[in-house]
Amino acid sequence: MAKATKKQALGRGLSALLNDPSNDIKSAQDTGADKVIGNIVELDLDFIEVNPFQPRTNFSEESLRELASSIKELGIIQPITVRKLGLNKYQLVSGERRFRASKYLNLETIPAYVRIANDQESLEMALVENIQRQDLDPIEIALSYQRLIEEINLTQEQMSERVGKKRSTITNYLRLLKLDPIIQTGMRDGFISMGHGRALITIEDQTIQLDIYEKILSKKLSVRETENLVRNHNTPNNSSSLSSTKEENDAVPKYIKKGINAFSEYFGHKIDVKVSKNGKGKITIPFHSEEDFNRIKKLVEGAK
Repeated sequence: MAKATKKQALGRGLSALLNDPSNDIKSAQDTGADKVIGNIVELDLDFIEVNPFQPRTNFSEESLRELASSIKELGIIQPITVRKLGLNKYQLVSGERRFRASKYLNLETIPAYVRIANDQESLEMALVENIQRQDLDPIEIALSYQRLIEEINLTQEQMSERVGKKRSTITNYLRLLKLDPIIQTGMRDGFISMGHGRALITIEDQTIQLDIYEKILSKKLSVRETENLVRNHNTPNNSSSLSSTKEENDAVPKYIKKGINAFSEYFGHKIDVKVSKNGKGKITIPFHSEEDFNRIKKLVEGAK
């Protein structure tokens, strides 16, 4: 018990040091910086802003409530990491779920490691830290790899060393970004696995990708069944069926072609549109489970 009290007192003392206007630490060379870096500091939640470089965009409300319940019972076991921007101003580097859960509980402070980092270092730390997490979906990981390449200018070889992953593993994740955005959304929502996505990548035509994606969902195809279906589509014997799909797509009026993608992206599924010769038509919105139906229902209610 005495050790815990000492640790908390240390945190409060460092917080006072950070909040002193006459000793505002802005770099690792400033006076007192060595006392802050590597130690846990109790920071006011109102002094912390979220990280604009955060690669994770999907935060489950249910999982946040569960985490909040755990924090309420046990406290925050692992401190968050922040970087100092100025006096009483910090930015998250990692730990946004813990930060959000603490805000949900209306806590005043949170234990944090304070780092001195520029934008590029902060981005790299956030991306690498998130890639190591077990609960990221494949698309979030792929987007993190892409940002490391484009914004940090890392090669796949350098990235392999930073994150401890094989280069082939990184390549497989990056290839997922070639899938149609609707399929990427399906993977993020857990409707299909990374194995399904890797099978679909071998088909370049995104219209055909979506056709097979709908079959995977409606027939609940396994990865192996999906691979067989894709293999059949890629054989010369199926060239006629592929061309017929394209012919049907070409028969759709231009004004529908322009608008259908917006519908599909909004509802997260390929929307089926049938048009008769007199110009009248029908729009079909598919769903694949009760959860999926309720998700679409919320979208419609929110648009009212």
